Amino acid sequence: MPVIRFSPEGLQPNTPYDHVAIGTGSRQVHVSGQVAYDAEGALVAPGDLAGQVSQVLRNSARALCGAGAGFPDIVRMTFYVTSWTPDMIVPFMEGVNAVAAEVELPSPMPPASLIGVDQLFEPDVLVELEVTAVLD
Repeated sequence: MPVIRFSPEGLQPNTPYDHVAIGTGSRQVHVSGQVAYDAEGALVAPGDLAGQVSQVLRNSARALCGAGAGFPDIVRMTFYVTSWTPDMIVPFMEGVNAVAAEVELPSPMPPASLIGVDQLFEPDVLVELEVTAVLD
């Protein structure tokens, strides 16, 4: 396995992600920021954070699959969410949990950051996800 993930003792407990990932493979996969557009280019779930998070994870899984990778190969996830407030974690995690099995998202998730931003490139896009994976 080219990716080992863990959370050392003494770091924040009870996070839905591991704090550390070690990539031992030689090929890196960098996926550009994925948003909640479907295959026809239509925005999925306008105004619905949970729905957009689910679609973003599906799109990221498709991109990874195209490179011969999957969520188990990820060493880093960076989410950007518009107008973030702490209470948004509930719909955010609902979106994650709705597709976790479908996209084979490990539990805990790979190391992740969630960054609140004023806006993304279009006003109705609520979330964007960048991922990095390592393969042998």
